[in-house]
Amino acid sequence: MEHFFLLYGRNDFEKMTNRRYEYIKGLNGHSEIALYVDTFEEVDEAYKKAVENGATSVLEPELEPWGQRTCYIADPEGNLIEIGSWNKPYEEKDLEGCKGYGF
Repeated sequence: MEHFFLLYGRNDFEKMTNRRYEYIKGLNGHSEIALYVDTFEEVDEAYKKAVENGATSVLEPELEPWGQRTCYIADPEGNLIEIGSWNKPYEEKDLEGCKGYGF
């Protein structure tokens, strides 16, 4: 399974939406984007690739006590992005606990 994530540059987004925005400086802790990958190895690979391509390391990949491997990076705008895995492929049944959240 391939994963694809697209970010717009500020100027491109403002041009696309025909408006100007105000931006926070530094890391933006108001929200985060969480991305799921199928294996622990993919967490490490995605983290390494993101940092090599300009993302800021916030938390290096680590195995949490509850069994999830996770890491955090920040994009050039300071938005927090989590990359995590339970070391198993995502399946439709995994959405059962998300009913009512728009999934």
